[in-house]
Amino acid sequence: MNINYEMYKIFYYVAMNGSISKASEKLMISQPAVTWHLKNLEINLGVTLFIRTKRGVKLTKEGELFFEYIKKGIESFTNGENMLTNLKNLDYGSIRIGASTTVSEHVLMTYLGKFHEKYPGIDIQIVNTLTEDLLKELRSGNLDILILNMPMEDSKDLKIQKIMDVQDIFVGNKKYYEKCKNGIALKDLGNYPLLFQKLPSNTRKYLDNYLKNNYVSLSPKTEIVSYNLIMEFIKNGFGIGYATKEFIKNELDNGLLYEIKVEPKVPKRYIGLVTLKQSVVNYASKKLIDMMIPKK
Repeated sequence: MNINYEMYKIFYYVAMNGSISKASEKLMISQPAVTWHLKNLEINLGVTLFIRTKRGVKLTKEGELFFEYIKKGIESFTNGENMLTNLKNLDYGSIRIGASTTVSEHVLMTYLGKFHEKYPGIDIQIVNTLTEDLLKELRSGNLDILILNMPMEDSKDLKIQKIMDVQDIFVGNKKYYEKCKNGIALKDLGNYPLLFQKLPSNTRKYLDNYLKNNYVSLSPKTEIVSYNLIMEFIKNGFGIGYATKEFIKNELDNGLLYEIKVEPKVPKRYIGLVTLKQSVVNYASKKLIDMMIPKK
């Protein structure tokens, strides 16, 4: 049968309004066109769908039965179109984000605050765990985007976009700063108690690679998973630690932590937004990405 969606849609509007002229107005097509489509529909189906009356048109018994099915289909299509419109307008939807607790607090939250203010109907789910576990979740389709410390290995299937540069430094409280305020050679850090994040954090991997490239081996006295907890230990005088300068700006400004100048300086790295190359992110995620990635 040579029947298309347009015929069904015209049939639906005529049946709903009981009038060819009213359907014509709502569909914004001519009355002859409406009549022509209805005639062709009846020919294709082999039944009469409408009876003409003085007040308009009325469904036949066959037409009433047919209408019950067409009504569900047209309304389902309409609901689908409305749903997509709502998603494009970001009236509702969801974003599933993977990030470390530290990156969530110091990078992601700034953007999410602005995003939520603009699109309050979007549900935001954040998963905080190790990078290797976040990558598994992304590849399994359980997360939409990741916000991670870079660089990162095993990234052939990933699209990585830079959000911001960051500078890692060594820090201590005032006591340790006074001991090292004129600067210190990297190898001489071993003379002090050191506090580092545990492997396999990306920050620790970057630190270890920096030490290896400079032929220096340092054994931390204390290893802790939580970045924020390390900062608390350093504030309380437990030793010298490794930190990201942009994440502790307030503590540096307020004299709770002090940068200890080390030679050679740690190379800059960056925070990246990660998606799968072969997948298309949902509309809400795309809007957040557009907000986070600087325009070129």
